[in-house]
Amino acid sequence: MNCDGKHDHSHGHGHDHGHGDIKGARLIIVVALNFIITVAELTGGFIAGSLSLITDALHNFSDGLSMIISYASIRISEKEKNSRKTFGYKRATILAAFINSSTLIGISLFLFKEAYVKFMNPEPVNAVIVIWVALIGLVANFIGVYLLRSSSKGDMNIKSAYLHLLGDTLASVSVIIGGLCMYFFEIYWIDPALTVLISLYVLRESYKILKDAVNILMQGVPENIVVEDVVNEIGKMTEVENVHHVHIWAIDEKNIIFEAHINIKDMAVSQTEPLKNEISSMLHDKFGIEHVTLQFEYRCCPGEDIIKKGAEV
Repeated sequence: MNCDGKHDHSHGHGHDHGHGDIKGARLIIVVALNFIITVAELTGGFIAGSLSLITDALHNFSDGLSMIISYASIRISEKEKNSRKTFGYKRATILAAFINSSTLIGISLFLFKEAYVKFMNPEPVNAVIVIWVALIGLVANFIGVYLLRSSSKGDMNIKSAYLHLLGDTLASVSVIIGGLCMYFFEIYWIDPALTVLISLYVLRESYKILKDAVNILMQGVPENIVVEDVVNEIGKMTEVENVHHVHIWAIDEKNIIFEAHINIKDMAVSQTEPLKNEISSMLHDKFGIEHVTLQFEYRCCPGEDIIKKGAEV
């Protein structure tokens, strides 16, 4: 029985140059805006006795920190590959998204507790201060959302920062509405109620990003890809006997990697170049897979499953 192996590699070249500086400059502006909002809202929140305003301030402060992390991760991700980091530093942005979303989840849970205390012991709130400070926050957050909107598409790191700002923009609107209710109707329980609503929104959005980041860091299969579908498409090719030892994972949101052993039918392993090119093109066109590594075999690994059982190093 013959059991020859041949490794072939095919790599896409969809690099994104020229946008890093724009993203970085915009992030710096947004950082400055967020820290200005934080100081204004914390000051106003303590003077007015408004938990919702303090909540918005803490979210803005975490946003400012997340922008700094995002900016640093963009710079790190642009570093060249080397003998120690053969895939480069692309996952720096995924780590940033993980840290940012985890931080927001922690802050949201803390604010739930504070809102409960406020519900149990409601206190009068200076609604005028709440309204004016929230208006300042609304304008600044809206500017930040505008600056990051275009860059948030297709970039989990920037998207996490963008969602932070979008959540704070909506929070500022709700705080203004709450301030009006407190001013005209003296409905002070609305202050902790807004804290809960704002925190629920941020918690939901942060969980989505955290889930995606963890999947990438754990080398999970991207959610838009089904392993069996990929294997079935390769199996339709007349030269292919079976596909096994399959691995599909992502370096970041844009770079998906595919590895597999492929048993071929009656052809020499040395003559598989056209088949390799056909498989690589199909994987790129149908599944968006850019990096393909194939090991061609003949009558090798009989009965092996798509996913190799047992621990692998």
